[in-house]
Amino acid sequence: MGDLREDFTRHISSEFNEELEELCGDLLKMGGLAERQVQLALQAQEQFDSELISQIKDAEQSVNAWELRIDELVAEIIARRQPAASDLRLVLAVSKIVRDLERAGDEANKVALMAQQAAESTRFSTVGAVEVRAIGERVGRMLSDALTAFARLDAEMALQVARNDRDVDAIYQSALRSLATFMIEDPREIGNVLNVMWVLRALERIGDHATNVAEHIVYLVKGTDIRHLSVTNVEDRIRATPDRV
Repeated sequence: MGDLREDFTRHISSEFNEELEELCGDLLKMGGLAERQVQLALQAQEQFDSELISQIKDAEQSVNAWELRIDELVAEIIARRQPAASDLRLVLAVSKIVRDLERAGDEANKVALMAQQAAESTRFSTVGAVEVRAIGERVGRMLSDALTAFARLDAEMALQVARNDRDVDAIYQSALRSLATFMIEDPREIGNVLNVMWVLRALERIGDHATNVAEHIVYLVKGTDIRHLSVTNVEDRIRATPDRV
């Protein structure tokens, strides 16, 4: 475990240090905007305000701009520096994390649009509000923790994000069963229930993207690809593997 800034001091080339620091700094800025998209989308679910949609669109444009900037920087670093070992893992991890952050933002936009549709509906309903809040709070925290784990190069914190994804999946499946039963019992609520199901699906996907970010961090720090391992097997392997950055 270490700190990104401390890790940069090992390079002979100060320019290379600066490029890597810029790359990681840009990623964290993009991550902060993706977090904001999620927060605004959840606010829209609680109490819809058209101004929130405008703010989310602005955040989306910024996230997309950061994605292009980071992609360009990654390409430049690989072409000019030809990084190896942990440096290459860092650059590749950033490239992959960028994709998940952008997609998490896309899912947040879906949540906001569903909130807008619900607000414009002629039939007001609070169905699913508890479930949306429960999953929303968890995936928002997962995304935040994943970004903190990246800044700290903390594999254990990243692994905790993966653990939390199991809770989100369990809540999601339970919510779907409850909503399906509710829809059968009261067909008048079919439209509202389907809206909530789409919201829950988008939130669950945000949790998946946060987990992907966490998996990239574990690979960066430990050099271990955990994408297709159970959490228990991951924990055993991580404890037996020294940090490689």
